Amino acid sequence: MRRLLNVPNQLTMLRMMFLPFIVLTLLDKHYQWALWLFVLAGISDGLDGLLARTLHQQTQVGQYLDPIADKLLLSTLFLVLSILHKIPWKFTVVVFSRDVSMLVASAVLYTIAGLRNFKPSIFGKANTGAQVGALFFVLLYQVNQTAAVGGARKFFLWATFVLTIFSAVHYVYLVEKRLHAQHAAQTSA
Repeated sequence: MRRLLNVPNQLTMLRMMFLPFIVLTLLDKHYQWALWLFVLAGISDGLDGLLARTLHQQTQVGQYLDPIADKLLLSTLFLVLSILHKIPWKFTVVVFSRDVSMLVASAVLYTIAGLRNFKPSIFGKANTGAQVGALFFVLLYQVNQTAAVGGARKFFLWATFVLTIFSAVHYVYLVEKRLHAQHAAQTSA
């Protein structure tokens, strides 16, 4: 229980608690408040990882909670902003398709082959960065509708689209490689 309640894990859980407030501010069209809450959630994301490493409080619970909190925040905001017609549906469909496919594939691979460790690749991290950038600029555009912000919004949405597809293909490649390595190890034993 002490590991669950360490400071980094508390920050991760705090980030999850930001989510309903961000959604409510979006539904009420208080985009500036939604932007500030999103930025605070982002700061808590960076801070929890930094504190976990600095204080040597990295836990297995935290390794599971952190990506869950990230996916909940990002996926929910893509969905809500598409419902509000602030993000075209094609971007949200691609993001959700990749995430659901990866979740199902991970569950199947764990069940069938016992594969567990699915660390994000550099492309997965770049994809997450693009999603954060896209959401930030979509929200900022609701507050400050300048050409520069609109251009950044468009760039990050398309970067998300491309990186989502690319990271999904790369994920399939990595899983296939791990399955072959595991099969080779089992047959040589």
